[in-house]
Amino acid sequence: MTVTIENQFLTAEFLEKGAELCHLVSKDSGFDYIWQADPQYWGRHAPVLFPFVGRLKDDQYQYEGKTYQMGQHGFARDCDFTVTAQTTNAVTFNLKDSPITRVNYPFAFSLDITYTLKDSQLTVAYHVANPAVKPLYFSIGGHPGFNVPMSAELSFEDYYLSYEPKKTRVQVPLAGPYSDLAHKTLAPTDTDLDLTHELFKNDAMIYELHHQNRFTLKSEKNYRAISLIVEDAPYVGIWSAYPKQAPYVCIEPWWGIADSVDSTGELTQKTGINRLNAGETFDRHYMIQVHQRRAF
Repeated sequence: MTVTIENQFLTAEFLEKGAELCHLVSKDSGFDYIWQADPQYWGRHAPVLFPFVGRLKDDQYQYEGKTYQMGQHGFARDCDFTVTAQTTNAVTFNLKDSPITRVNYPFAFSLDITYTLKDSQLTVAYHVANPAVKPLYFSIGGHPGFNVPMSAELSFEDYYLSYEPKKTRVQVPLAGPYSDLAHKTLAPTDTDLDLTHELFKNDAMIYELHHQNRFTLKSEKNYRAISLIVEDAPYVGIWSAYPKQAPYVCIEPWWGIADSVDSTGELTQKTGINRLNAGETFDRHYMIQVHQRRAF
């Protein structure tokens, strides 16, 4: 099942499975900015990462003396959400814990994802609530994939990634699927980055963030561009499948990160983990902005 919202500029479509954004189409041009999940490269559009971001060490973690199994990025992307509210330009999806989720994630939770269109921008808002007495530990993040190139006559290499603000950022390398926190470096994100597929030969480029950041995919040869704006995520991942020469780039705001290479596996000690005590809530959001004219 799919759900559609729209305004005068954009139409957005979502899958109830995973509450996943699957289309973001300009009414002006008919162009769809969201990657179309071709399984030859990557069979998803914009999955929600919950209750973990990235890979757990040995695909498992420990909590209160027990070991639990969990695959990369958690289970929410494969769960059926319920639509709890919808208007012409907004929709809210909800997922709650169940006997199935509690087998490998022993926590009560309520996750709301609200998508709202305003002008040429889609806001993605996460609301996590802890309805239980014991603490809730989780990570959450977005994984939207954007079509690159954005015009048939252009190539992947005609595009570049623009960072705002223009400043260096701490980059977290990966060792296999794990975060290598001991070998952080300063990345030259004070300049634009020309896209090549070889940028992703070591998997995602991961940056630590502070305050508001804007990441824009654009070309000097075409007016279409896409920005992701986030105010308070501690990390962002930039990724495209390699060596497949994949025609998309993901810009992923994360409130969490993959286990470190020296992780103990103890959930309460996991880098980037979020904790909610009884009755507490967690609210975060990011924006996707479509640029359909040269002035940006």
